[in-house]
Amino acid sequence: MARRMKGAEGAYARKAKEAARLLLFKHHTLPGVRGWELREELGPEWLEVLEVLDNQIKALDLQVTRVLEEPETTIEPTRRQLEEARYYITLRGEMDKKTLKTIGWRIDDIAGLAVAVAYIVSRQGKAPRIDVENILSEKLPGWKVKMNIDRYIQEGYLGEEDGLLYLDWRSRAEIDQKKLLDLILAYGRK
Repeated sequence: MARRMKGAEGAYARKAKEAARLLLFKHHTLPGVRGWELREELGPEWLEVLEVLDNQIKALDLQVTRVLEEPETTIEPTRRQLEEARYYITLRGEMDKKTLKTIGWRIDDIAGLAVAVAYIVSRQGKAPRIDVENILSEKLPGWKVKMNIDRYIQEGYLGEEDGLLYLDWRSRAEIDQKKLLDLILAYGRK
């Protein structure tokens, strides 16, 4: 297996560069690229090329992240689901506090997003906007709550449909939901 991956890395090196370009640069309104676009550019072995790219960018603490259109319901996604999925390059590890300050978000904005995501996850992926606003208004001023939720929607972390909030593409790509919930539960035990 290791020998096959080593040979694949050599054979796919040029294609891995092209995949990195596709994934790093914004082509449409959303960052990243769909699986079918990668297949067209990289050929039928596009999934193997993504594995090679993921191994190459590991040293930079980055990873190739896949976000399915529908949250994973099966253990192994179908070929069609993989082709419809969107692929991004995201951080592999965690951001330190110094770097976190430079991303343009205040700590209370990040905390509000964490609360909103955790609440929506606890409600099986959808929650009325008014409920999320009520929870956030316990710690934030009312005007900031509405502004933050609108920002979360604009940035792609949350989506809204018929008054219900749900986790959008960016939350599914960038937030480890299980780890977030584990941290919240661990904090509650202290």
